[in-house]
Amino acid sequence: MLNKISVFFNKLVDDFQETIEPKKDTELSLEICCAVLLCEVMRADSAFTEEEQEALSLILQEQFKLTTVEVSEILTKAFELSENASDFYQFTSKINQYYSLDERIKIVTLLWKVAYADGELANIEEHIIRKIADLLHLRHSEYIATKITAEEFHLKNEKQ
Repeated sequence: MLNKISVFFNKLVDDFQETIEPKKDTELSLEICCAVLLCEVMRADSAFTEEEQEALSLILQEQFKLTTVEVSEILTKAFELSENASDFYQFTSKINQYYSLDERIKIVTLLWKVAYADGELANIEEHIIRKIADLLHLRHSEYIATKITAEEFHLKNEKQ
């Protein structure tokens, strides 16, 4: 009899907790993980320029073959996660799990492209990209190569 009462009250408590704290979507997509990291770089210098926002949207659209509506939805979720994240591990671990080294190198190159989109590279942006590159298990030479690639891309586009 006591066991039935205990089960009853435990179920009531569980149901009550779900109404207060709905279950969170614990499964992060690769698109959202990458978008969060890109958002972190954009938010790093506290200057949300139109160029950075456009670059971010375009990168997501091209990288994942998304529509503008899908990009908008992912960015909304990514900004929310970015603002509440205490570290990058939950995002980089997912990327490490599913992406090859070459794909991770490409992600870091995309981070640099967002950082260069506003025409200047802030020290904090560079610091965050370095941190992310370390979590993505890139060697220093790979990290430097991504920076050079993105810088050359930026300079080429700046002249046009």
